[in-house]
Amino acid sequence: MNYIPYGRQDINQQDIDSVVEVLKSDFLTQGPAVPKFEALVSQYCNVAYSLAVNSATSALHIACLALGIGPGDHVWTTPITFVASANCALYCGASIDFVDIDAKTFNMSVIELEKKLVLAEASGKLPKVVIPVHLSGQSCDMEAIASLAKRYGFFVIEDASHAIGGRYKDEPIGNCRYSDITVFSFHPVKIITTAEGGLATTNNAALAKKMNLFRSHGITRDLDEMTHAPDGPWYYQQIELGYNYRMTELQAALGVSQMQRLDEFVAKRHEIAARYNQLLASVDVLVPWQHPDTYSGLHLYIVQVKPESGFSHLEVFQKLREANIGVNLHYIPVYLQPYYQQLNFSKGYCPAAEAYYANAISLPMYTNLTEQQQEYVVEKLSSILH
Repeated sequence: MNYIPYGRQDINQQDIDSVVEVLKSDFLTQGPAVPKFEALVSQYCNVAYSLAVNSATSALHIACLALGIGPGDHVWTTPITFVASANCALYCGASIDFVDIDAKTFNMSVIELEKKLVLAEASGKLPKVVIPVHLSGQSCDMEAIASLAKRYGFFVIEDASHAIGGRYKDEPIGNCRYSDITVFSFHPVKIITTAEGGLATTNNAALAKKMNLFRSHGITRDLDEMTHAPDGPWYYQQIELGYNYRMTELQAALGVSQMQRLDEFVAKRHEIAARYNQLLASVDVLVPWQHPDTYSGLHLYIVQVKPESGFSHLEVFQKLREANIGVNLHYIPVYLQPYYQQLNFSKGYCPAAEAYYANAISLPMYTNLTEQQQEYVVEKLSSILH
């Protein structure tokens, strides 16, 4: 069997033609494709504003900046995520902390969040922003988190990097009903891709305007935002310390094309997950649990090796890799990274996250995974555990 990666992009001729069309046009950046892509995402998510950028990391950064995060502020997220979900707070000079996960969904635990908020209120260290992460594409319990946000006065940024095309309480993830800003990723292994790229959605016009400034050097051509009348038609002003986080026309054209197949991609992922569930029924692993309020984007399919199986997590992982199956692990608890250890985090800080890390394996999950490949993955996993 040829090498089977844990994830990969699905590119068709329409995608290629869309990018080639841009290459032949007058605009490779700052043309019509980016606004078109943004409009498509806004329409799909039923949200007022979408701002495309060059990565989800950049989207998280400008989201924090737009919410005024800075030195002295506290930001909380989950430890089971990519480091960018936490780094965005540090970029702004804020402090970061972690809320342990729910053992069934692997998402931020609302129970642990509330416990931590009670203690933080007593010590005067409430967070300014909480960043729940929709791991694997399954939404966190956003209604409960929004209720806590209202009670304790913090902003919410949904890190939905895994979750475009998913739904929560039968509404699209990204509509910001329960958050101030939602962030998507379009990395090649995600649900849809723009090669690299990200996007932030919001229903708040002021936040959209700020994020628009921060993604493009802090520069405006809006007369209402200038300190004085322009010197001429060429004139612009830098009114914030911004960044060059813009998405190119090439990326956006690919995104426009990919959006046409988003629902098809997610439906296919659900078919693959259902088949995995069936094939793994007699294998000594725990399959992912789906909350009835959610319809996951299913970016990842994560199983857990049962501790009582008698096989070590590392042994199972290595044997799958040796069988040409590119399994992966999403994720190492962020606070166990050497950089975060320097910030006085230590092992044992989030027990549920560490228990998850000790057993989790991401099996191959992508739209053009064949039934034969899927059967091979399960056959190898089963033979290792018996």
